[in-house]
Amino acid sequence: MILVMVTACLWGTSGTAAALAPALSAVTVGAVAMGGGGLLQALANTGEIRAAWRSLLARWPTLLAGGVCVFVYPLCFFGSMRIGGVALGTVVSLASAPLFSAAVERVVEGRALSTRWAVACLLGIAGTVALALSRSESSHADDLPGDHASAWGVVLGLLAGLTYAGFSYAMRRLMNDGVPRGAAAGGVMGLGGALLLPVAAFSIPSIADHPDTLLVLAYLVLVPQFLGYVFFSRGLKFVDSSTATTITLIEPAVATMLAVVVLAEPITVVGWIGIGVLAVALVVLMAPARRRPSDSVGRART
Repeated sequence: MILVMVTACLWGTSGTAAALAPALSAVTVGAVAMGGGGLLQALANTGEIRAAWRSLLARWPTLLAGGVCVFVYPLCFFGSMRIGGVALGTVVSLASAPLFSAAVERVVEGRALSTRWAVACLLGIAGTVALALSRSESSHADDLPGDHASAWGVVLGLLAGLTYAGFSYAMRRLMNDGVPRGAAAGGVMGLGGALLLPVAAFSIPSIADHPDTLLVLAYLVLVPQFLGYVFFSRGLKFVDSSTATTITLIEPAVATMLAVVVLAEPITVVGWIGIGVLAVALVVLMAPARRRPSDSVGRART
């Protein structure tokens, strides 16, 4: 869980970093960052991918589904924020991911959902909504979209949440099937990165026109996307995808705090309440379970 928390903190720096390159579109930033990070994952785990090649091929539907989800996710996520507004895109994309993860685990594996997870998930969603509304109100940067734009923003946000849950589950499923962590993460992320190459290539002219953005893109590729997914995949070895996606709901809290400190953005009372609710969600999710006395102990006492 701590590894996934570290991941969320690294991902939370993406928004502030991207704000330092305003000349680039959100889709360009997303495609380059996630595509480059995915290819680096594959390169860093070349040895494990080669050793587990037959296992990956035997599970090609899971690998392909995960790679396609990696390709679709950044385009839908940033597209949702661009069309429907930052608040709507953030809430729908991030808050729907744990619900989709739980649904996938329930349908595919028949996994029962715990009360602890349900409470933490609902608190996390509430905190995310409060933070998104706070940033939207304080910045006044987002015009209220029309009904048509809002509808498409919701659709893209739901697709982003579904694909985020999809590639998280794909990596977890490959690991559960005996594929080494490096091969699972490198295979899924590398395939998605390869699929994102045409989108990133299409963005080269705009990047060439603004060479000062290269440092920002390099940071996004190396830290949030490459290093972040190294921690994320290591965390997925020990927790299921629904728990992991719930923990990463702290990402908007980190992003908000950085925006306050680095970009001098104001934060409203609603935003502070959202951060507090997210903290409570983490406590609920990560608190050790109470041990129940065994039947034998109970019988001994009677």
